[in-house]
Amino acid sequence: MRRLSAVICTHNPRPDYFARCLTALEAQTLARDKWELILVDNASAPSKAPQPDLSWHSRANLVHEEKLGLTPARLRGIRETTGELLVFVDDDNVLDADFLETALRIAEEKAFLGSWSGQCRPRFEEPPPRWTCRYWGNLCIREFEQDAWSNLPRLSDTIPCGAGLCVRRDVALHYLDLHESGKRSFQFDRTAGSLLSGGDNDLAACACDTGLGVGLIASLKLTHLISPERLTVDYLARLAEAIHYSSTMLDAERGIRVGERMALGRAADFIRIMRLEQPHRRILRAAFRGRDRALQQLAKGEVARASETKR
Repeated sequence: MRRLSAVICTHNPRPDYFARCLTALEAQTLARDKWELILVDNASAPSKAPQPDLSWHSRANLVHEEKLGLTPARLRGIRETTGELLVFVDDDNVLDADFLETALRIAEEKAFLGSWSGQCRPRFEEPPPRWTCRYWGNLCIREFEQDAWSNLPRLSDTIPCGAGLCVRRDVALHYLDLHESGKRSFQFDRTAGSLLSGGDNDLAACACDTGLGVGLIASLKLTHLISPERLTVDYLARLAEAIHYSSTMLDAERGIRVGERMALGRAADFIRIMRLEQPHRRILRAAFRGRDRALQQLAKGEVARASETKR
């Protein structure tokens, strides 16, 4: 069995970004007989479907997943892999040359970790507006100096991100089983124009389900290519709403108690919003809207389950 599988899930990739992603993989210092490359084309339009030259890697495989959504694409990627360690690479990620080698070293040195990721440095196509800095974390930008880990699946200080996510095979198979057994009927990931997220957090958190930890590794580095449209008020507001919706739903899915906002809480939310200037006011309002939409959906689900029980 090969020791590492790199998995790229892509849907209508931007050609120049995708080319840089593949070039970085081709430049990896890890010997190619120690890893395989699985490229999952997730229902791309015929005119935008990737047709890369993968001849540089004898263990590269292009597969097609017709069910639209990042979650089905990741699940297909897991099924296609043979490695003991899976590394998920987004199609706008440029891995440092030693990324795969470092990921494999961490797997050997830190047997207590089941999932981990590293630093995600930004490469902006255009200089970003200064006001956007506080939202860079939502764009999977993460820079830090020291390693950190825990066995707490939803702790923000140690939860890995989806860009360059490293997952042991047993952890990935547990995540696959959650979906195949019907325990994950809700997709915590993007589908077409939707900005829902959280599938990467759920996948990473499966490490804790199997008795292992999650972590962040400072020596593991990649560059995240970011286009100008992802730095607009409209996009960041939509993203904030989707993230808070997904996070609330995922907390509930993982047994973390979430409750309806009482009048005092709603008043506090209103005060927080009104203290801000635009565009921050709009983005925070969107975040609260996403959270409240999830709470309402969860409440309806509780009512429906109670009705079924009474029957």
